[in-house]
Amino acid sequence: MNERFDHNPALYRFLPSEWVTRHSHLIRPGGQVLDLACGQGRHSRYFLEQEFSVVAVDRDISLLSAVGLPSEQYNDQLEALEIDLEQGGHTSLFERQFDAIVVTRYLHRPLLALLPIMLADGGVLIYETFAVGNERYGRPSNPDFLLKENELLDAFQAHLTVKAFETVELGTPRSAVVQRICAIKN
Repeated sequence: MNERFDHNPALYRFLPSEWVTRHSHLIRPGGQVLDLACGQGRHSRYFLEQEFSVVAVDRDISLLSAVGLPSEQYNDQLEALEIDLEQGGHTSLFERQFDAIVVTRYLHRPLLALLPIMLADGGVLIYETFAVGNERYGRPSNPDFLLKENELLDAFQAHLTVKAFETVELGTPRSAVVQRICAIKN
């Protein structure tokens, strides 16, 4: 465990996911990353610090200030878009292509089919969210927000080359069951 966070586990919400950092080396250096449903922007900040350009999308981008974004330091590298992904009005976003798309802790199934289309050739999809079994640990517990067995694999293996896939039970920063995939568009 990171010593800085041992005494305050709530600070983990500002750290990027280990799954994201483990696979970020697959993204074209300096490429454009879409942080979809970015929340407080922990992954946006991580990718900006790694010298990628970032398009951060969420229904409330004011939460980005929790990690110090937007910041003049990243003016040319960050595009923050306030879009409710579940209410439409975002078609222009889906006409763009990205070197990587990162999604964590978010599931809106109608978007799954669009993600491979939004990846540029050689683009990387890094996706991690809650799966069936998580209801034992609290929220989310609604099956509408929990991936079914192998759901990410089934959604992407026909369109992308899967580099890694797993369903795991995590203990840190809090107990959860997650499914995650890293896949590349060839």
